[in-house]
Amino acid sequence: MASSIICKPFLRATKPNSSLSPDLQRLHFFSLRISSKPRTHKKLQIQAAGSTFGNYFRVTTFGESNGGGVGCIVDGCPPRIPLSEADLQGDLDRRRPGQSRVTTPRKETDTCRIYSGVSEGVTTGTPIHVLVPNTDHREQDYKEMSIAYRPSHADATYDMKYGVRAVQGGGRSSARETIGRVASGAIAKKILKQFSGTEVLAYVSQVQQVLLPDGSVDHDTVTLDQIESNIVRCPNPEYAEKMIAAIDAVRIRGDSVGGVVTCIVRNAPRGLGSPVFDKLEAELAKAVMSVPASKGFELGSGFSGAFLTGSEHNDEFYTDEHGRVRTRTNRSGGIQGGISNGEIINMRVAFKPTPAISRKQRTVTREKKEIELLVHGRHDPCVAPRAVPVVEAMVALVLVDQLMAQYAQCNLFPINAELQEPLSLGFPN
Repeated sequence: MASSIICKPFLRATKPNSSLSPDLQRLHFFSLRISSKPRTHKKLQIQAAGSTFGNYFRVTTFGESNGGGVGCIVDGCPPRIPLSEADLQGDLDRRRPGQSRVTTPRKETDTCRIYSGVSEGVTTGTPIHVLVPNTDHREQDYKEMSIAYRPSHADATYDMKYGVRAVQGGGRSSARETIGRVASGAIAKKILKQFSGTEVLAYVSQVQQVLLPDGSVDHDTVTLDQIESNIVRCPNPEYAEKMIAAIDAVRIRGDSVGGVVTCIVRNAPRGLGSPVFDKLEAELAKAVMSVPASKGFELGSGFSGAFLTGSEHNDEFYTDEHGRVRTRTNRSGGIQGGISNGEIINMRVAFKPTPAISRKQRTVTREKKEIELLVHGRHDPCVAPRAVPVVEAMVALVLVDQLMAQYAQCNLFPINAELQEPLSLGFPN
């Protein structure tokens, strides 16, 4: 921009005295010539409000529950990774509606298309655009939502925040938004598996009062096939049947129940996470607590650790046969001081009962009139089974983001081989 010239009298200079000579007049009326540019204000940059996650592996989800479609943009994905729609479709199939009687009957294939960021079967390092169209949306099921607020939904708070909202299907507050999370999480899981042999697995460990006993699932050996062997995604067949029965009992009454999803991470690289505010468990907590209907988070011993003494809770160290420092127990949940220690990371996420139920409930209209409301539409009697791949996705997104941060800060130069190990080294089998 062009500069401007400003001339001002120096300090308290007065107008020239006409009785003085021209030279003295010039000295008497001394002027400062100041060159200045128009003042510019530094812009305050704000990240996209609530729709973008991650620092280095950045994911933005988009779309509405009953609009044209939903999806994600993944920015920061490393180049030259083999990737196809089939790599994403497996997890999307696990998340999609209409899988069984314990999920919503909405029929969607959730078929994904990759529109950018992949060329000749490999990632290019540029933004990856994934879209999943909506094909079975029924706007007529949501007429009541334009009039009254559904109890325990986001209808009222969206109006309080924005003064307007997408009525059909709940818009961005719908669980259908998680399609973008699962698609991007599938990419993250592939990176983790390829780079460090890291596996992220989740399963349902509780439905209402049906709770898996401690130790009933071996986290060292549990497999995806065991988890997917039944419609409730519990790897213990006996308890899976009890959980299904509990869901069926409320489903036929038009009600719903809550549940708990347990997630484990095997072969997690050591050193992920940062001290103080960016601890790994803090990042994981934020990630999984952003999943719709989530209400609680525990890592390792969680709240039960509050019942123990230090001598009972501490994880003692030892050196294994490979010369690696290990812990004899894992009440820390694989994270100490906010940093991964190489043990299995384990966490639990509690989900509330689905708020959309087929029973009359008291509420208020947008005009603040109290009425009774009967919610129509198709909803999950228990969200936990379909939340399993969503929790896996969010955990994987955190780990990839932290892996990139660790590689850039602490592995850019040769490591201290006496204390550190390459990030790509997994646990010996």
